[in-house]
Amino acid sequence: MPIIFHPSTNTFHLYNNTLSYIIKILPNRQIGNLYFGHKIHDQENFDHLFELANRGVRVCVDEIHNNFSLEHIKQEFPSPYKGDMRLGSIDLAQSNGSHIVEFYYDHHEIFFGKRPLEGLPSTYIESDQEATSLWITLKDPLLHITAILQYTLYEKRAVLTRSVKLCNEGKDTVVIEALSSLNLDLPDADYDMMTLTGAWARERSIKIHPLHEGIQSIYSLRGHSSANFNPFFALKRKETTENQGEAIGVSFVYSGNFLAQVDVDSFNTARINLQIHPATFSWPLHPNQTFQAPEAILVYSNQGINFMSQTFHDLFRQRLVRGPYRDKSRPILINNWEGTYMDFDENILLEMAKEAKNLGVELFVLDDGWFEGRNTDTTSLGDWWADRVKLPHGLSALAKKINDLGLEFGLWIEPEMISKRSHLYQNHPDWILCVPDRNASVGRNQYVLDFSNPDVVDYIARQLENILDHTAVRYIKWDMNRSMSEVYSSSHLPQEQGMIYHKYILGVYRLYERLIQKYPHILFESCASGGGRFDPGMLYYAPQTWTSDNTDAIERLKIQYGTSLVYPLSCMGSHVSAAPNHQLLRNTPLNTRANVAYFGTFGYELDPRVLLPSEKEEIRRQIDFMKKNRSLLQFGTFYRLLSPFENKEAAWMVVSNDRLEAIVGYYRPLQEVNERFRRLPLQGLDPNLLYAIEGKSYKAYGDELMHVGLITTDLSCQEQTDEGDYVSKLFILHAK
Repeated sequence: MPIIFHPSTNTFHLYNNTLSYIIKILPNRQIGNLYFGHKIHDQENFDHLFELANRGVRVCVDEIHNNFSLEHIKQEFPSPYKGDMRLGSIDLAQSNGSHIVEFYYDHHEIFFGKRPLEGLPSTYIESDQEATSLWITLKDPLLHITAILQYTLYEKRAVLTRSVKLCNEGKDTVVIEALSSLNLDLPDADYDMMTLTGAWARERSIKIHPLHEGIQSIYSLRGHSSANFNPFFALKRKETTENQGEAIGVSFVYSGNFLAQVDVDSFNTARINLQIHPATFSWPLHPNQTFQAPEAILVYSNQGINFMSQTFHDLFRQRLVRGPYRDKSRPILINNWEGTYMDFDENILLEMAKEAKNLGVELFVLDDGWFEGRNTDTTSLGDWWADRVKLPHGLSALAKKINDLGLEFGLWIEPEMISKRSHLYQNHPDWILCVPDRNASVGRNQYVLDFSNPDVVDYIARQLENILDHTAVRYIKWDMNRSMSEVYSSSHLPQEQGMIYHKYILGVYRLYERLIQKYPHILFESCASGGGRFDPGMLYYAPQTWTSDNTDAIERLKIQYGTSLVYPLSCMGSHVSAAPNHQLLRNTPLNTRANVAYFGTFGYELDPRVLLPSEKEEIRRQIDFMKKNRSLLQFGTFYRLLSPFENKEAAWMVVSNDRLEAIVGYYRPLQEVNERFRRLPLQGLDPNLLYAIEGKSYKAYGDELMHVGLITTDLSCQEQTDEGDYVSKLFILHAK
């Protein structure tokens, strides 16, 4: 069993072939951390790894065990304000005004398998032999509050999951003001911190900075995980590269407000802490009630950043995403949004669908503007029935006509939002989140429905079910186009308002779960004004996410490259859009737009009726290529080769599981002249196999391609060149 308890030393050793995680019941009955890192041999006694501070004047030593102070000990569930002067894992407001808690070891359970988290998304298993779990029960004897530390170690993945469950077994209500899903104390802070930051249309840019004394954090207070900071970060050693060195990846399976931070003290130790953001969270825990924190994921790599990313990719793709599309290649779609926006009728849609079918498209998606009165973004959200002016025969009739053309039908919705110009608002003005007697902020001319209210969720569910029960829908694009503000619910008491942000997300999860259980054949794609809610929590319900509203191929190099730090290609919505690009007005070659979009779910965001004959023929070739290679592109092993954040070029590749095939994407955004010869070292190939390279006159063994490199020299090495800007190439490799 990969989790061992040594009773003679009160030590737990969680280990597999990659990592070891060693924790210990301390002399004061709290839980301390001894080690996290590369797998080491097990032994009965690791007490030599428990270091007691001897710093002269110790600020606050334990009254009973006065040979150590909690401030200088690595802990698993640190309680603040009682000897440990750092930020802790829990803050409980009690009826007497105190926030002091003391959680001591009571008992533990080690078992094969992994239990789901009630009401929350989480990674899962398909066999109990895949993983082993450790639940350590701690108790505060005065408050009669139980904290269950939940650990799961995957046997064949460099993955450890963490969470915490609180149970109130006392007679008094306490208020949870903060609760960490993960606390990890590291013995040193000699790391660089990698984060994914950005904004609308430039999501998930890679930022790297060295850890320093004090707190460095990422967060969201927007009501969703946000485009500003993704709920992920990595700590890497200074010398770590994509392909060698040590890295720790941290991710949060949650879609709401979060706080992820690293606290470095004056002794160069680092405390990792991950939780629902306490600034917008206050949860009364009444007697006999429980509260489950979201799941945190730890990934360890001693083979560089690529291995860390591949570990996340495999875990999310195989043990977070669910349903028939988990292992199924995604349909090639066309979305009418950038082709028509809201200016369409049934005839226009059918004409577009006919042209799309002739090109080889498999799925036609009707975006915003299909429901009653929706001609601008100022109206109709919440009224989920067809606009009979645009669609005189209704939505189900349109879907049937699309199906009769040989295409499946998809639909855009934004169920969490409401327009004041709507029947729903007229009937239920109390269903929006807003503070009484104050003006509410507006975003995209819309307001946020109170999904903390079960009646609201049930109403929206019944409206959507009425559509899906009578319409042949195979795909849903679920959008959320604004952040949350003035979060106040008229359906809750004043003392319950600190629960609303979290209950809202739980309401979103409940609606998703209801729909995917009733309609398992539907492929859901989540969206939040592009990539504003691209997080593991969403992937549990929707196998893919619209990566960004920015469809410009050159900007997508950075967006998709950064996203790949933690998320697999099979979950990245990526489309070929019209030129000039609608966000940047940039003209890029059609083949470059496709060469970027191939590395994702792939589709089109344009009006096929206005394409030139040459463009249609090129798109047919693109679709044929994607159909032939989409299984490899969406489910192969992905490697980053050249970063667009650090180089004038960008490159990545995907390799089949048997290493017999590979596709390399190479991109040179700007024209150069009289440049150097170029070689691109590849990754992941079999060094002993001979590879043919489509378009190249030579063959090369895998070891040559990985250590010498693939020749990517082009005309830019000459005095004159007519290739122009935005050049891209695909190199297709087949082992012989």
